[in-house]
Amino acid sequence: MLTRGDADPGSATLGAAARGDARPAATALGWREKLSYGVADMGFNFFWTNVATFLLIFYTDTFGISAAAAATLMSVIKIVNAFTDPMIGAAADRTATRFGKFRPYLVWMSIPLGAAAVLTYTTPDLEGDAKLAWAYGTYLMMMVCYTCVNIPYNALSGVMSADPQERSTINGLRFIFAFAGSTLVTAATPSMVQWLGAGDEARGWQLTMFAWSVAAALLFLVTFLNTRERVAPMPGQKSDVRRDILDLMANRPWMVLFVLALVIMVTITLRTTTAAYYFKYVVNRPELMASFVPTYMVAAAIGAACTPLLTRFVDKRVLMIVLMSATAILSSAFFFIPPERIDLMFALQAGLGLVLGPKSPLAFSMYADTADYNEWRTGRRATAMTFAAATFSQKLGTALAVAVIGSVFTALGYVPNAAQSTGSQAGIVWLMSFVPAAFALAAVLTMCFYNLDAKQLARMQAELAARKAGA
Repeated sequence: MLTRGDADPGSATLGAAARGDARPAATALGWREKLSYGVADMGFNFFWTNVATFLLIFYTDTFGISAAAAATLMSVIKIVNAFTDPMIGAAADRTATRFGKFRPYLVWMSIPLGAAAVLTYTTPDLEGDAKLAWAYGTYLMMMVCYTCVNIPYNALSGVMSADPQERSTINGLRFIFAFAGSTLVTAATPSMVQWLGAGDEARGWQLTMFAWSVAAALLFLVTFLNTRERVAPMPGQKSDVRRDILDLMANRPWMVLFVLALVIMVTITLRTTTAAYYFKYVVNRPELMASFVPTYMVAAAIGAACTPLLTRFVDKRVLMIVLMSATAILSSAFFFIPPERIDLMFALQAGLGLVLGPKSPLAFSMYADTADYNEWRTGRRATAMTFAAATFSQKLGTALAVAVIGSVFTALGYVPNAAQSTGSQAGIVWLMSFVPAAFALAAVLTMCFYNLDAKQLARMQAELAARKAGA
């Protein structure tokens, strides 16, 4: 298919946008294209959820490095990878092919990503520092390759249509697939390791990651073949990375979203990471984690599916404020649940999934709006850089949350695999309730500074269309 560039409808649409024809960008997207965009996020979660859920235990129990070394490794790579995001975004913005700027990365980088993932879950016959060096090298390679596909994919949602409502729809659909992918990986991976390994756990992990990599590559191909890029920069825009960064720093709505992404990621990571400790040391039912996480995933998928409907009636800024206010209330409520009331814990978890589910598609739709705002204000467009810097913020938020948890546990004298003191138990409950609630309220305060509403967006789109028509 890659050799049929002249027959690719995406190239014709892009050419029309580059000539100043604004009509293709306003065309309603068909369901085939919307669904084809969304399925790729299921593929991304074949990697992301495996790393988030199983990589640490693979490193300690199969690969054979200490928990401290593995935790340090994963934190260091996450921070290093955060700084590669803007570089990859800048490269994607400057890519020019007959297939568009962003779609080609879905096929160019899918095989390197799969190979790096398989190597990350491979156990070579190494010892000591050589073993640790292998882990650092392969995990870093995997995360850089992941970013090389994921950043352009995120940016693609901002150029498939100029219609803010269409953007809400496609991002709502993608996160339904994302939550479905996470649930599938969590449920299937342990069984796949046992079945494919046939008693050899190391081989089981390697073959399992190979299977997930092949499945992801096929989903990426579906997205590449069935989506189109319609929104292009103004003709004659000069390449200047430094100018792109300065434009973002002066882009007030984007700066608000940058802070928002960091704060929300802290909120979510605090609860997600602390939940295992909560059920093990406060509830004394660690087995409940197996159903507690899927409860959130299913509810979040339902919430994400409701996003396009919600944005038809509620302004995005107002909706985000309402969602994060509800998150603060529901998180705080965890503090008052007795350890024996499992039903209330799961009810609150489902409620949090419902209110946080729309957060991701809503935020990604708003990032695309800020790219439009930047073009309207400066005459320059840097879609991938806009999304890349946002993921940079999310990764810093994750690192900050882990640091907060570590500090609280250290201060309260947490002892692993032992009965916890009253102070340590109280700290775990606070990390499940009032601490994430405080960050959720910080997100509400942050959104008060967001200055793009529906009327402003409509005016921007009209003026951008007029500029391109007269170019």
